[in-house]
Amino acid sequence: MTRLSVNINKVATIRNARGGNMPDVTEAAMNCERFGAEGITVHPRPDERHIRYSDVRDIRPRITTEFNIEGNPNGAFTALVCEVVPDQVTLVPDAPDAITSNAGWDTIRNRAFLTRMCDCFRSRGIRTSIFIDPDPAMAEGAMLCGADRVELYTAGYAERYTANPEEAIAPYLETAKAARELGLGLNAGHDLNLDNLEFFIRTIPWTDEVSIGHALICDALYMGLEKTIQEYLRKIRIF
Repeated sequence: MTRLSVNINKVATIRNARGGNMPDVTEAAMNCERFGAEGITVHPRPDERHIRYSDVRDIRPRITTEFNIEGNPNGAFTALVCEVVPDQVTLVPDAPDAITSNAGWDTIRNRAFLTRMCDCFRSRGIRTSIFIDPDPAMAEGAMLCGADRVELYTAGYAERYTANPEEAIAPYLETAKAARELGLGLNAGHDLNLDNLEFFIRTIPWTDEVSIGHALICDALYMGLEKTIQEYLRKIRIF
C-alpha cells in the first residue's frame, strides 16, 4: 500500500513571507497527520527560505507518523539529520540557489560520497533514500551505495503525462522494476498531483511512498487541507 507523505515546505514559505508564526508550521504538520497523511516531509535548505532548521527540531517530537527529511547532505544538513534522527532521510543533489529540486543523483559518479552518507545514516538507524532520475543504472548505483530506497524524480513524467501517459511513465516503470529486482524500496515525488497520481500508482503499484507538497498545498487553498488530503489518499487507495 502506497503511503502519502505531505511536504509542508510551502506552509513555511507563506509564514516566512510575513514573519511571525502564521501559519504555524508545526501545527500544520500535526493537522496533516490528523487528516490522514501517513508521513511528513520537510526539505530544509541552507538559506532557510522555507523550512528552518528550528522547524525540523520542533516538528520531530510532535508527530507520530513517518518523518522524512530531504536535502543535499552538506555538513550542516547531515548534522541536523543525525541530531533529529528522522525515520527517513532522502538525499537530493540540489544546488543552494535552486528554486526547487531539478535532477537526481548520478549514483555512479558520486558513489564514494553517497556510500559514506548511507553508512553514516544507517549507523543511526535512519532509512536512506536516494533521489534519482528514471534510469535503471542509477537505481543499481544507489543499491551499490547502500541505499534502502530510491525516490524517482517525477517531473518529467508530470510534464509529458497529458500528451501521452504511457510514454511518459515508460522510463519510470523500467526503473521501478529494476529497483524492485535489486531489493530497493521505491518512493516517488515532484509535480505529482490529482490529475497524474492515480495513473502512476496503477502502473507502479509497488510504490512505497509518494511525497507531495506544492500541488497539494495549492489544492488546499480551494478545497481545504482535510478534504485535499483525503482526495490524494483516494487517488492512491485504488487496490
